[in-house]
Amino acid sequence: MKVPSTDVQNNFGKYLKFVEANEEIIVTKNGRDVAKIVPCDDWNGDRLMESSALYRASGDWVTYEQFLELSEGSEQRFELIDGVVYNLASPTYKHQHAVGELFVTFYNYFKGKSCIPLTSPFDITLTKEEDNICVVQPDIVVICDPDNRDKRDKYTGVPVLAVEVLSPSTRGKDLVTKLDLYKQCGVREYWLVDPMNEQIFVYQFADRDIVNNKGFDRSAEHRVQSFYFEGLGIALSDIFE
Repeated sequence: MKVPSTDVQNNFGKYLKFVEANEEIIVTKNGRDVAKIVPCDDWNGDRLMESSALYRASGDWVTYEQFLELSEGSEQRFELIDGVVYNLASPTYKHQHAVGELFVTFYNYFKGKSCIPLTSPFDITLTKEEDNICVVQPDIVVICDPDNRDKRDKYTGVPVLAVEVLSPSTRGKDLVTKLDLYKQCGVREYWLVDPMNEQIFVYQFADRDIVNNKGFDRSAEHRVQSFYFEGLGIALSDIFE
């Protein structure tokens, strides 16, 4: 991200938050690149990205407007949850294999129906509170209101189903932070896929609470099933090689 020096001087705290999210800031003066602000080599970015949202009281809360400035001016992918920016790392082979198998199953199930499955990168904007707007990119979402889009063709609704495939860097966020976010914001069903342990956890939500949940283990279960969509299921042997 390139930023004029006067802007950096006037908004240094904001751009420091961007650097903490692993965004490189190139400082310009009179149209020329003159300096670079980058994270320290020993900065533990994973600790920031996986920590709980404790930043509002300290003044380090990243606003929705600041997040848009960061994400729209960067080539990297980010999420914003409870005022914390998460930098999305490149996925592994097992992660992408699981996403691919699930998406093919979802696509075939929903073909000809009113609901549509979509894969990341695709921004989902969820409002927990008036001053707490979150933006996430689930690995797969199922939306049943595809016409709910703004003038920029950005989706503005709430998906019925969200799927997150775990990786070591996102495990804590997906297991706790995103589960709470989806539960609070009206998502009906959440699939947590764990390629390392070959498990899938399915949660059904209603009235901001978990009303049903089940874990599926490849060693004991042959097939994972949806609570919300009757007949939607896939063999665990297809998801996990």
